[in-house]
Amino acid sequence: MHLIRSKLKVKQLPAILLVLSLVVIGLTLILTNPVSAEGETPGTPVLTTEDEGCLACHGKPGFTRELPNGDIWVLTIDRDHFLDSVHADEGVTCTSCHSDIHFYPHAEFPARSLREVSMLLYPLCQNCHIEQYNQTLDSIHQSQIAGGNYNAAICVDCHNPHVQGRITDPVTGTILPEARAAIPQTCAKCHNAIYEAYATSVHGEALIDGNNQDVPTCINCHGVHNITDPRTDEFRTNSPLLCAGCHTDASIMDKYGISTNVLSTYVADFHGTTVTLFEKTDPDQATNKPVCYDCHGIHDIKRPDDPQSGIQIKENLLVKCQQCHPDATANFPDAWMSHYIPSPTEYPLVYYINVFYKYFIPIVLGGMALFILLDFIHRVVVRIKGAIHK
Repeated sequence: MHLIRSKLKVKQLPAILLVLSLVVIGLTLILTNPVSAEGETPGTPVLTTEDEGCLACHGKPGFTRELPNGDIWVLTIDRDHFLDSVHADEGVTCTSCHSDIHFYPHAEFPARSLREVSMLLYPLCQNCHIEQYNQTLDSIHQSQIAGGNYNAAICVDCHNPHVQGRITDPVTGTILPEARAAIPQTCAKCHNAIYEAYATSVHGEALIDGNNQDVPTCINCHGVHNITDPRTDEFRTNSPLLCAGCHTDASIMDKYGISTNVLSTYVADFHGTTVTLFEKTDPDQATNKPVCYDCHGIHDIKRPDDPQSGIQIKENLLVKCQQCHPDATANFPDAWMSHYIPSPTEYPLVYYINVFYKYFIPIVLGGMALFILLDFIHRVVVRIKGAIHK
């Protein structure tokens, strides 16, 4: 009997092993492909078993490491914040970026300071964002780094990879309103004084206080990843075109009753004609002729009717004119027509004088030409008749 039972157990062993194998495979599939929890939508980001393994340590509050220079490196990653990030939404895992980490304890990380940590890690961004990474190589920030200024901005200074939200609409590619509104605060991490000036400007107040998506942010004028040096003569010479990008757009300007003739009227006067000539022939050469921001300001642009600095007010405009024309008197700004083309409603005196000369000059010149032509014909006729009588 004992022998028979042993034989039966031996025969059943393959079946038992098969069942155990199927159970193990099933558990593996469940763990590596987690299903949505109750109440979650199918598109809700979830952590993989691999990520959960990382967060077993890196999810602990207060997880830090002291670096050789005394800096405290915070190694805690907030689970919920990461799940709200665009990287989690796109299925990026811990080892998608930290691909050299496969075991614990980890290999020694060679950074001696927090800045060295960032400098060593940010090149990882090019693995997915090669186009943007290559653009940064031509930027003023990268030029500063190449010159030894390691505090210049790099990818992770603007985009924290563990909490970065979605910036652009995945369908249209346009910047999302909430991401656009956050741009000035991002730049303020390094350029706080400029941010403070922008925040009180007509543009900054509209964006920060009213989330107005029509006004420009930092990147509209300076670019995103390929930011150039705004202190160059080329940037100054080309700056009217930056302003014209918005101020010649009727779909925007008509909402606020602002003239769209800013570029054409600027180019038509002496200042703009000279700057345009430099732009086309010698963009790298300096010009002392004013561009938009010489009169309107740079980051601290105010409303034209602002009592302190709005150039719609004659006294404020005179101060601007005197920067280049120190001998300008109180009547000097009267020649300025605020980028409006004369019309019966805007500067009517200038308009009607222009109309008068529009017809008067052709009549005078045409009359002179007709007189000369008739006189010429008369002289020819007289000469022919004289020749016949002879």
